[in-house]
Amino acid sequence: MQQFEVNRHGRIVFPCNFFPDLDFSTITSLEQLDSIIRRDFDTKAPTVSEMIARNERGAYRSKTDLMRDMALNVYWANRFVITMFEKRPMRWADVPRTRDDVYMPVMTPWPGSEARAAEIEDAFRALPSGPDATAEEHIFDVLFDVFAARKNIASDLPTVKPTVAQLLADPSNMTLRLGDYDPDFRRYSYDEILDVSEDVAELEALHRWAMVLHNQQPWDRTQAELVAVEDLKDDDYVVVLHPRDRHVQRFIAKALAEPASGTLLAPVSPYSAQEPVEPVRPFPPIDVRRDFAVQPRIEALSAVHGDTVCTNEDLIRNSAYSWSPMTADEITAKTGIEQRRYTSGSFEELALKAAKSALAHANRGPEEIGGVLVCTCTSSRPIPSLATWLCGELGIGQTHAAYDLVAACAGLPYGLSEATRILQQVQRPVLVVCVEKFSDKVGNVRPSRMIFGDGAAAIVLGVAPEGTEGDIEYLQTFAGGPASEINSIIWPNPDFDNAITVYGPEVKSLAGRYLGQMLDELKELPAPDGRQGTLLDNIDVVVPHQA
Repeated sequence: MQQFEVNRHGRIVFPCNFFPDLDFSTITSLEQLDSIIRRDFDTKAPTVSEMIARNERGAYRSKTDLMRDMALNVYWANRFVITMFEKRPMRWADVPRTRDDVYMPVMTPWPGSEARAAEIEDAFRALPSGPDATAEEHIFDVLFDVFAARKNIASDLPTVKPTVAQLLADPSNMTLRLGDYDPDFRRYSYDEILDVSEDVAELEALHRWAMVLHNQQPWDRTQAELVAVEDLKDDDYVVVLHPRDRHVQRFIAKALAEPASGTLLAPVSPYSAQEPVEPVRPFPPIDVRRDFAVQPRIEALSAVHGDTVCTNEDLIRNSAYSWSPMTADEITAKTGIEQRRYTSGSFEELALKAAKSALAHANRGPEEIGGVLVCTCTSSRPIPSLATWLCGELGIGQTHAAYDLVAACAGLPYGLSEATRILQQVQRPVLVVCVEKFSDKVGNVRPSRMIFGDGAAAIVLGVAPEGTEGDIEYLQTFAGGPASEINSIIWPNPDFDNAITVYGPEVKSLAGRYLGQMLDELKELPAPDGRQGTLLDNIDVVVPHQA
């Protein structure tokens, strides 16, 4: 699924925030799936009883607040089917009885479902409208039609659905009968869902939720009912479930092959993290002017931004079913970020634009370049490396070194350190390109979506003319620490559908520890050029890790 699209209104949309699209090729056990379902659905969605209680104590400020909980409840009620199966209405006589890749829902009737739905409708009518009452009423009509149609107890739904043969093994099993099924029943197309436009950001997201949920029950819901399988007639229409792809089917097959405990054991790692120990002695900062004969000079610096702006308001317009409520202003207050940029082009295009721009500003031709270093942690091009690919695109016939360097957030300082060392041997300009494309690696993980964007920067690091001072005085890099901090940002992460995941407290601990160490070292280093005070006293700006 595309990570973002721009709809006909010129607004950015994240389809995966509305269509649950788990990658079952990365899920290894029922336990892991249950953990994902619990995090993204169970912990977010209130029960109907909880919604009624919230309303009675005045927790809902507006109709929109209530509708949000209604939608979360319906997503939760569909949590297994919407992530694993396609629903296909069929005549009971035409349903295959013995195939192992066709499933049907077994449901437990929910006594009093109509009365509970009526209480929710009454609550909605009594709540005050928000700034767009017309939109609220329309969205409620779409959403309530789905919400009120549920006849089963959603908490009883099994993770793995029974095959038709398993359903028939107990004639008293209850399943859904549709009545007169109309194959032309109204469904919202993919583009219709993307092209939703509301003046209120929260309502735009909620409108898309409602449309997606409507498509989960494309039949006349007033005629649907739960019946025992033994009472089905040949011409009755029932709901048959087909795995969404081969990965879902393989996952189900493995789950059913496990012992009765119902759990699949994830592979046990042969590694165990050890407590970190301090080095035998500190690593001193490298004094470039003292330790290196060739002094580095920054000949050019170029930056390329993504071409698509994603504001905090856009994030709220795309609130995912797995997100807690948050406003655009709260995102700004929490992160300091008002917008981020994504690219509609490729990862390679970003890097190439930055590289060409930097070489042009430095007035350097391909025959003059002594090395190409690319610092990135989001490359999908292991062979050839992006650095080698850039050599070909830039017309560099031969260079001393061309390789990619994976150092995540520390890519730039590592790249400059390596370039400074290469300068000592080749005494020719080194091109350092830092490039990341996170927009297609975030998925619906909100902390990552709030922070990361796409962009590239390129530096041409050349040789300072003889008798002049270079532009880099000291080099220092840090690495290591407790395993929890080392794994504080993970990509790919199977537990979050292989999206990049940020564990904030651990990142803050890691970055804070090294920031403190860096400042302490700067306080010990002398000021340059015989100035007063320490090196830190003479620094105008410190740019720390974003955490």
